[in-house]
Amino acid sequence: MSSFLVSPCNSLSGVIAIPGDKSISHRAIMLGSIANGVTKVSGFLEGNDSLATLKSFQQMGVDIERLGSNVTINGVGMHGLRAPGKPIDLGNSGTSMRLMAGLLSAQSFDSELCGDESLSKRPMDRIIEPLRQMGAKIEGHNSKPPLTISGNQPLRPITYELPVASAQIKSCLLLSGLYAEGETCIVENVTTRDHTERMLRGFGYQVNCSDNCITLDGGGELKACDIDIPSDISSAAFFMVAASIARDADLTLKAVNINPTRTGIIEILQLMGANITLSNESEMAGEMIADIQIRSADLKGIRIPNELVPLAIDEFPVLFIAASCADGETLLTGAKELRVKESDRIQVMADGLAVLGIKTEVLDDGIRIQGGQFTKPNTSIKSHHDHRISMSFAVASVACNFDIKIEGVDNVKTSFPNFVELANRIGININELH
Repeated sequence: MSSFLVSPCNSLSGVIAIPGDKSISHRAIMLGSIANGVTKVSGFLEGNDSLATLKSFQQMGVDIERLGSNVTINGVGMHGLRAPGKPIDLGNSGTSMRLMAGLLSAQSFDSELCGDESLSKRPMDRIIEPLRQMGAKIEGHNSKPPLTISGNQPLRPITYELPVASAQIKSCLLLSGLYAEGETCIVENVTTRDHTERMLRGFGYQVNCSDNCITLDGGGELKACDIDIPSDISSAAFFMVAASIARDADLTLKAVNINPTRTGIIEILQLMGANITLSNESEMAGEMIADIQIRSADLKGIRIPNELVPLAIDEFPVLFIAASCADGETLLTGAKELRVKESDRIQVMADGLAVLGIKTEVLDDGIRIQGGQFTKPNTSIKSHHDHRISMSFAVASVACNFDIKIEGVDNVKTSFPNFVELANRIGININELH
């Protein structure tokens, strides 16, 4: 089990490029594999999660070549996947499992999806139930992985109102809807990230979005295309907070994905008083990108607007660090989804912040954080093997005058394999202990 030992730093500066977007990397492999023709992907995230998706499609007979972050996918068409021969191991990736469950429910062969200890504890009933409504035959162990999926099940279209704001459920059902006879309609009362809809259109498949309804007709085909993957805003978030809370910082992040369904992190930080400037806005592969400059700022506590919660759901661990350094109280509600991520991110972050001397009140669907100073030196924090927890507390060191040890950081490689390298390049002091 690896650890980080993070020491105080005086200033942060530089111009860096964050690795490719994990959500888009997953979807590029999935859709490229079932498209007709050759899809070329640049900027693919070389993290364990997205590599697990890549390997799973190779296991199902797709010829995929990878040279660093450049990937060539020789698509097999909508019905060209082959039986994997053994269970598909998706490691720590909940996105892979939920999206692939929708896709594999429509195939002619049986399959089994499994993962590591953390993934095996994550709830899958939220996809199992609607997939069964579509006619899929899918089973889990108490609605948790491993999932067994029976082939040769004709799927029927449904209209499904999302019970929680979840792009993973939406995408799962859209992928299964590709194979259903008729129109599948997903109704979402709160906007969630729309990478699947955008990418389906990029592959030439018609998807309609109006009045909170996302619809598509099954039975079509996908046409191969080239995909340039922009930098991941969820990974950029760690450095956005680090620069905001540092005593002296001027940091620029190049070509970051600013898809409007993902910019909650920027909007929340700006409400807190962060000094963030966007420039060089343009479009890449159907996604908006921009350079993001962040300078030091005096943050203030806020009540986080409910409408921004789903737009920043993965970034809240590091936002809790920002709240801890802000003047006054920050209140988050409506974020119960954080309790069923790689860890219970509300409780785990509260426990770690308590170790650092920050007062919090854990709520059923959120947290109340009293901003202050990190006051307890010689501390060791448990990440519960959650990559975002590990990186968030590494960022906290920017506002400390003592070392922090963070235990169980191996899973950082799932989403941000060169986090330590980039962090040290801009002035954060991280030593990896093995």
